[in-house]
Amino acid sequence: MLEIACFEITSAETALNSVADRIEFCSDIQSGGLTPDLEEFRYLKSKYHTPIHVMIRPSAGSFLYSEGEFEQMKISLSAFRDAGADGFVFGVLDVQQQIDVVRNRILLDLADGKPCVFHRAVDRTRDLFRSAELIMQLGFREILTSGGKRTALEGKENLKKLVELFPENILIGGSVRSGNISELIHTVKSHRFHSSAILSYETFANPNEIKLMKECTG
Repeated sequence: MLEIACFEITSAETALNSVADRIEFCSDIQSGGLTPDLEEFRYLKSKYHTPIHVMIRPSAGSFLYSEGEFEQMKISLSAFRDAGADGFVFGVLDVQQQIDVVRNRILLDLADGKPCVFHRAVDRTRDLFRSAELIMQLGFREILTSGGKRTALEGKENLKKLVELFPENILIGGSVRSGNISELIHTVKSHRFHSSAILSYETFANPNEIKLMKECTG
């Protein structure tokens, strides 16, 4: 399974026209992804059939949100749900940088059964493995993680352990590209990957890069 993270509509259309299995639609690459524009999402859903998961994240930073920001998350998730989002990507931490059970459960309930991915906020927590267990108990479908490290290659040993625990639920991300995906597959024993497919010195997702990664993942 190959998911392409798309931070603007040009990359989204490139990925939706490619062999990618789904996209994560968001905005603001510099922040690692924020909630995208609703009208752009509606346009994409009207034109393409590939599943689109929507990032729900109102601000950059620590994944600790104010009351106002959390209210905006609820409003955004409900709006994208009603507009036909195929799934959601979010993750709320508390002041101790641990999983905020109450707030994540509220958002999961609002998703109304649509699959939810806990994003790389999990890599900020103190105990990656206990956090992953709690996330799965809450009802998330997948966990997007680099194994608690800056990149997936750096975190590959942790990722291997996570995949052993949750073989169908770990989505491997963090500078994944065609040049390193084979090593990751060999080490981690998984074919579930997340990448922006943006090459060095480029701005948008590269269709050939998507094709090369998809060939590796099968």
